[in-house]
Formats: sequence, C-alpha cells, structure tokens
Amino acid sequence: MLALKNLQVSIASIPILRGVNLTVGEGETVAFVGRNGAGKTTTLRAVMGLLASSGDIELDGQNIQKVPPHMRPGLGIGYAPEDRRLFSAFTVEENILLPARVAKLSAGETKRRLDRVYTILPELKEMGPRPAGSVSGGQGKMVALGRALMIGTKLILLDEPFQGLAPVLANRYAEALRALRDQDRSLSVVITESNPGLLKSFAERSVTIERGEIQEMPLVEAETA
Repeated sequence: MLALKNLQVSIASIPILRGVNLTVGEGETVAFVGRNGAGKTTTLRAVMGLLASSGDIELDGQNIQKVPPHMRPGLGIGYAPEDRRLFSAFTVEENILLPARVAKLSAGETKRRLDRVYTILPELKEMGPRPAGSVSGGQGKMVALGRALMIGTKLILLDEPFQGLAPVLANRYAEALRALRDQDRSLSVVITESNPGLLKSFAERSVTIERGEIQEMPLVEAETA
C-alpha cells in the first residue's frame, strides 16, 4: 500500500527526516509515535507533497514523488492535519464536501461517500448546517476526519487526532475509527500520536520516530516503554 524509502526532508538546511523507511500494508492501522519535533507531522506532510523531499513515496507500487500536491488526494489519500484547517466561512457540510468537489466526483459518488461519513460520524450530519467557525476544537477534529474520509479510499493520514480532546470526545473519536475499520477492512490508516496507549484498541503496529529516524516495535512493547 504505502512505502517510504529513504525519505529525507530538510527545512532551512536543517535535516528533519533522515532516511525514513516505512511500509504500511493494505488494511493496516499503524500508530506513528514520537515526541514533539521528532518528525511525525513532517512525514505526513511529505507524503501529501506539502514539503519538498527526496527518496521514494510509493502508493500501490507507484512512485508518487512527482505527483503535484493538489492531485495526491485524488489518488485516494485522505489527510486530517493537526490544526484541522477548516474554512470558517463555510458550513460544516461544505467543509466535508470540499475535497469531493476539488476531485470533481460525480453527484452520485459524492452522495455515496457523504452517506458513508455520516454513517461513521452521525453527529456531523446534525452539525452540517452550522458555520465551521462556530464548532469547538474537538468538534473541528471530527469534521477534519469526515473531510478526510470523503477522499481517502485507500489511505487515511491522521495527525495528532487525540491531542487536546476531552476524554468524552477522545472516546468518541476512537469509536469512529473502530467503526471505520469494521466498515472498510482494505483501508490503511496512519495515526500520529505521542501516547501509543491511546491507539492500542485498533492499531496493529507501532512505529516510533526519533530525530527523524524510524524505530519499529510491537504496540504492546510501546505501551510499556
């Protein structure tokens, strides 16, 4: 599914990723763990083409390094950034629908995907008419997840989705991820997190990044580290 080979990123001539090698299988959920500044977000942004990088980024065996950033979601990659990046002047539903419109999906396919989002996150349907600028930070993360699901048919990248969430919303977010896995066993998911214990109920594997380099370990070992 996803394969990163010797991925390197430098920002202002400072190396951030130092030869990252990572493989995510079809239908696999991977906890991507590391401290702040370790390179988690940089890795996801490089996959989306938002940062210049060297090395290979392969999706289903195809090297996508030369695919422009605005075309990568159309390959089936959904991305929910840590800061949500909602358009506050749009409604919640308009934010969710935005990637489908950019990808020029048909009306029928757009409705099918929106129904899928509302099945997994029914609260978003109730919030749909509200201006996105009026939702709380935790609710905004749910909206960002719904938006990623609209376009992510192969791979979902979630950057620190639990950060700052109240326990009730964190549990609800986890329930939504479990429902997503149950509904689509072929979908691959990468979730960045500082605490792998939050992901133990649905991530098969934990990958740790430290100073831009990868160290892979079983999730149960990461919990006790």
